[in-house]
Amino acid sequence: MDSLIPAPSAETGRSHQIGHRLLSLGLISKDQLEIALLEKSRSRKMLGTILVEFGFITEDALSAVLSESMGISRFEGKSTVIDPEAARLLPKEVAQACRAIIVSVGAAADVAMVDPYDVLAIDQIRRHLPPTVSVHPRVCTPADLAEAIDRAYGYEMSIDGILRELQGGGISQPGNAEEGYTHPIIRLTNAILLDAVKVGASDLHFEPEELFLRLRFRIDGALHQIRAFHKDIWPALAHRLKIISGMNIADKLTPQDGRFSLRLGSREVDFRAAALPTIHGENIVLRVLDKARSLKSLDELGFSAHNRARLDEALKRPEGIIIVTGPTGSGKTTTLYAMLSLVSRVDVNLMTLEDPVEYQLPLIRQTQIREQTGLRFGEGVRALLRQDPDIIFIGEVRDSETAQMALRAAMTGHQVFTTLHTNDAIGAFPRLFDLGMQASLTAGNIIAVLAQRLVRTLCKSCKRPRPATAEECRLLGVPEGNPPTIQEAAGCKECRHTGYKGRVAVAEVLLVDEELDAAIARGAERAELKSLLRRQGFRAMVDDGLEKVLSGDISLDSLARAVDLTARRRTARAG
Repeated sequence: MDSLIPAPSAETGRSHQIGHRLLSLGLISKDQLEIALLEKSRSRKMLGTILVEFGFITEDALSAVLSESMGISRFEGKSTVIDPEAARLLPKEVAQACRAIIVSVGAAADVAMVDPYDVLAIDQIRRHLPPTVSVHPRVCTPADLAEAIDRAYGYEMSIDGILRELQGGGISQPGNAEEGYTHPIIRLTNAILLDAVKVGASDLHFEPEELFLRLRFRIDGALHQIRAFHKDIWPALAHRLKIISGMNIADKLTPQDGRFSLRLGSREVDFRAAALPTIHGENIVLRVLDKARSLKSLDELGFSAHNRARLDEALKRPEGIIIVTGPTGSGKTTTLYAMLSLVSRVDVNLMTLEDPVEYQLPLIRQTQIREQTGLRFGEGVRALLRQDPDIIFIGEVRDSETAQMALRAAMTGHQVFTTLHTNDAIGAFPRLFDLGMQASLTAGNIIAVLAQRLVRTLCKSCKRPRPATAEECRLLGVPEGNPPTIQEAAGCKECRHTGYKGRVAVAEVLLVDEELDAAIARGAERAELKSLLRRQGFRAMVDDGLEKVLSGDISLDSLARAVDLTARRRTARAG
């Protein structure tokens, strides 16, 4: 029988490799492989296709093995939302001929293919893409591909088109999960979520009014109205959102929380949902937890060289508490995850207590706080200390018990990271004293406090320079006779005509040394602490922000929205 197997060419060599992989996994027998190889020598079909046609292996099993053997990810058809604009870059007849579909387009085009080794098909796909965009293939079964092509080309996927379809055919709730993309409400939900992820929204607000539904996205910290829908759409849309979030669809009078995940294009995105009854119906807010966008390194967060050096110095300390402060939405969690990723190593045990766990990180044991079952931060820290940790992250110091347990962990030689709600770095100390921590014990165990805000950065495509005014010169602390050039927002298509695109951290880093420890231990007043910090080279958050204004990264207007410049303006006028 071996004599019947053809001599391997480049393609048959691949077939032999895949065939023997299937054989080693016990998915096919030797006889079945030899039959399939003989059939392949008589036709132009792929070995995998022959094995499926003969009933020797299922399409799903073949796809999994192809993915594993080639080091290429799989395309999960049922759980992936395809970007319709990306898919239609490739005409339907070309997609069918190449047995491929474009799932999403960014720096590379994510393409689901039955045969990722088909170089002729890849060349054909490249002709329909921008010159700088490469092709990133993913393994796809023929059945999943047929369904994906049917979904992308056979049904209306744009929000406007789906709304016209709903107006023409009436609005009903999806009956069951099997309806999938055939139901317009499911397609409308997916289209809205995909749009939000594509524009980089952090939150989606579905806000029912008396006569209509308002949809707003929070982009770069600011809310933007995206659309207004007729009120008749909201019951079915809210029903769909509550189903996928795991909420009780029958309860419309009680606040509810939920969570769900979707594969949008090439990446998995989590959403945290919160429903709140209002006089016009349930208000639903979705928080977008996009790991690809939100998990960043400290270098990517835009800290100044001065602040980054001070952070690195604090992270080298083997024990003590590092606190990140700021209001909700100031990027505390993002910064802490960046620091945890930096200190996480195979030789340390890093454990967290979070409410909720927003992103799952490798090498880190993460625990969700569940107050309804009695697992609060205080009890959680006690439990963590029995797990032999080296580094502990406590999501937030909310009460006296948590503060005392964090202090105990630091005093027993652990490095502790946590967050606190204060306006600036110095404000962390009186806040901790309010929570019952003694000044004499706090000194020596707090090693650093980082306070930060996120400020919208100017769009690089349209920002325009101008000389600073006399008042702005005084605010910036530069001579009025030689005004610097600063940048201001203009607006273009790239930034949706807002003038801003992205955000950067504006921060202050307070390092606690022996002199500051002594001042804290004796209960020094705020003014004394500020004077001492200035002598040590401490730079306030406002100074960090004004430096970024002079460098052209942000505008004075955007800085003033995030950082209180009142005292600085008062000093400038007095000068």
